[in-house]
Amino acid sequence: MKENSKRNWVAVMDFGSQYAHLIVRRIRELGVYSEIVPYDASYDKLEGAKAIILSGGPASVYLPNSPKPKINLVDLKIPILGICYGHQLISFIFGAEVGKAKSAEFGKTILTHNGNGKILKGLPSNFIVWMSHSDEVKTLPSLFKVVASTESCKFAALEHEKLPIFTVQFHPEVFHTQYGNEIFSKFLFEVCKCEKSWSIKDYAEEMINFIKKEVNASKAICAVSGGVDSTTAAFLTQEAIGDNLAVLFIDTGLLRENEAKNTLLMLKKIFGSKVHFVDASKQFLEKLRTIKDPEQKRKIIGEEFIRIFEEEAKKLGNFEYLVQGTLYPDIIESAAVSGPASKIKSHHNVGGLPEKMKFKLIEPLKYLYKDEVRKLAESLGLPAELIKKHPFPGPGLAVRIIGEVTEEKLEICRKANKIVEEELIKANLYDKVWQAFAIVGDDKATGVKGDERSYGYIVTVRIVESVDAMTASWSRVPYDLLDSISKRITNEISNVTWITYAIVDKPPSTIEPQ
Repeated sequence: MKENSKRNWVAVMDFGSQYAHLIVRRIRELGVYSEIVPYDASYDKLEGAKAIILSGGPASVYLPNSPKPKINLVDLKIPILGICYGHQLISFIFGAEVGKAKSAEFGKTILTHNGNGKILKGLPSNFIVWMSHSDEVKTLPSLFKVVASTESCKFAALEHEKLPIFTVQFHPEVFHTQYGNEIFSKFLFEVCKCEKSWSIKDYAEEMINFIKKEVNASKAICAVSGGVDSTTAAFLTQEAIGDNLAVLFIDTGLLRENEAKNTLLMLKKIFGSKVHFVDASKQFLEKLRTIKDPEQKRKIIGEEFIRIFEEEAKKLGNFEYLVQGTLYPDIIESAAVSGPASKIKSHHNVGGLPEKMKFKLIEPLKYLYKDEVRKLAESLGLPAELIKKHPFPGPGLAVRIIGEVTEEKLEICRKANKIVEEELIKANLYDKVWQAFAIVGDDKATGVKGDERSYGYIVTVRIVESVDAMTASWSRVPYDLLDSISKRITNEISNVTWITYAIVDKPPSTIEPQ
């Protein structure tokens, strides 16, 4: 981190929110450096901070073991913003009653404000916000005034009458809240008097310097899948240590159609002779045989992935470090964060790592979201086709196959995924949606093909829109597009009879089915 940024930074105190790091990236997008600190951080961890933002969290502030700061935040004499759990915590500290809400709020709701609050002033009197709470502030804390409410939440936004302390029950950091960036801007620049002094290019410089210092004269081997995350992580490492990097591309047998061939060509253009290719498809499929549990599949894939790395590293040289393109959504869904987050699912490059891994791990992108990585990749001059490619899960098609991974289901999944992508490209919608793919499980349904009864698989199509993968909405694509996808899949894949469309947001679902 640059010294200038450190003198102009905002601390996000993490109480276990799935969105804690989303707050950080919103602040960074506005040009101010921000970091997460644990909820029990000491005064020295907050040195130089221009402000503190308290995140949401899954706990209830009125319970004895709920997370609470170990310092008196008011002693710091800097502005404070509490969000969700942070809103309830500040209210609780200032004497309010906090308890179970009569009516919990989850999702979009209308906020009404009276125009008196500094960080809401100038915004429309009614706008949509994203709520996610089952507790509520029941009485007004001492020396606070109400600045906004919803139909179910009387104290949806509060402001201290004398101190620069602000609280909101809703989540301004999520894409679904209107005017979220405006709220943060008012807090940062009008209340805190921050200066714009940070950009994604700064992050690249900081990471290159970090890797250079960390690896030093040692060697690193990088797991590259051909997606923007792992490729960008490898590129940053190459900039830092040059020929001391080896890029290893493993075909797990769980990739999309023609992906191994196309990826290898692209990687050789970027990294040249540093690229080493291993076809391990038979190994992975054999390990996954009879395995149906999704968590077990992820663990097996992670375990096998690292074992192959260890074997190849021995052949290629003495490598001390393993570089991976882990993103922050991977970490928070695996509950590998600083606060008391709830685990959603493990990832092959997070929770799936063997406990006795022989490499030291470097994850240069683990504090970034997908759209930030795309901006970073663009600033580094990486190919446009790489940057625009839809996200693809580390465990590959294994998480898009419900139940056991078989050759038959893999073939269906590959062909169906290709059709979905091709039809989106034809409709000029591929770049306008976040992610689109096909899912196949063990369920079958009766159909009629060629005037004969056919009993085949059910394929589910999933298309979502998102900004950062933390939240997502199912895409309202035209019926004609869905019709084309359905007809092509059932016509071109003989053992598929039914097509369904996934109509569910994140939350309550995740984007990938497993």
